[in-house]
Amino acid sequence: MEPAGTNLMDCLALIEDPRRPSNGTLHDFREILVIAVCAMLSDADNVEDIALWGRLKEVWLRRFLVLKNGIPSHDTFERVFRVLDPKRFETVFRQWVGGIVTALGGQMAIDGKTLCGSADAGAPPAHMVSAFATNFGLALGQERVAGKSNEITAIPVLLDARYLKGFLVSIDAMGCQKEIAARIVEKGGDYLLAVKGNQPSLLTGIENAFMDRPETSPVHEHVEKSHGRIVVQIGRVLPANGVVDTANWPKCKTIGRVDSFRVVGGKPSELEQRYYISSRAMNAKELAVAVRAHWAIENRLHWMLDVNFGEDGCQVRKDNAPQNLSLLKKIVLNLIRADTTDKPKTSLRQKRKRAAWDDDIRMNMLGLRLL
Repeated sequence: MEPAGTNLMDCLALIEDPRRPSNGTLHDFREILVIAVCAMLSDADNVEDIALWGRLKEVWLRRFLVLKNGIPSHDTFERVFRVLDPKRFETVFRQWVGGIVTALGGQMAIDGKTLCGSADAGAPPAHMVSAFATNFGLALGQERVAGKSNEITAIPVLLDARYLKGFLVSIDAMGCQKEIAARIVEKGGDYLLAVKGNQPSLLTGIENAFMDRPETSPVHEHVEKSHGRIVVQIGRVLPANGVVDTANWPKCKTIGRVDSFRVVGGKPSELEQRYYISSRAMNAKELAVAVRAHWAIENRLHWMLDVNFGEDGCQVRKDNAPQNLSLLKKIVLNLIRADTTDKPKTSLRQKRKRAAWDDDIRMNMLGLRLL
């Protein structure tokens, strides 16, 4: 599916070259980015693979690119991603995503992921907080957590750069902060926040409400059977009125509890209870569905990036490179998810293989234009 009026290759042309011409640059900046996207779509997961793929596909690439000085080395690719402004890259990414999905809405899950292979000389690995449209399966953006900070500081920055009107924004307990809830509401969205021990008074109040009024809380039970395992999820909701202080948690309408356990080999696991607050009036089924949808960011984004793109194994560590390569992988993931030409549907891994093996498929997915 071609982005509506927003071709990825055209968007890449909007990014300014961060290199200094006085250094005698040999390769066109936009061409470097185009090669990187093409290569990563074609199953290349790191800068060495990108450069190798470029050399092997140079004849094909010259149908679209000038390549005055041939294919850049892997060192050149790494240097460019080290100095590329991640904020500008992110801005262009958002513009492109907005073209893929012209009418965003539904649920936006916010969650963090550590890039394990990016630790460098005693410095901790890069940690990214990502936004994910659960109903479309698309990455909407990311924000890097500052070195000595945590997700609480990165989440507001990520939210400020997003269009939230109509979204239900779900965040785990780290994001259960009054300021974050207020920001979501101010931008026209609704929040669904997990409540744990970092908000002790709020948690105690919700726990007591469900203990005091068990017979009045509507219940929805969901049972999922997969690979010999049964997962049971039971959702309950109550009105937030009288339990949650709306001066601190603006427009809070619903409190929720989700009980879950697994049955493996006929043996049930220990019951796990999670608590939630939301500015949206939700019934028990809507809460249970939203909680399951939130964790889609784990298996449809984070797990995919690790298993299919080798993100945790990536050893690029310097400067902006870990952040920029993580965003590049999200671009390719979105390209694959947005493609509707693959019938019957195949897995993400197979789609990358198809793009690697079939020049026409790759060209169509990228919207490339011949010179």
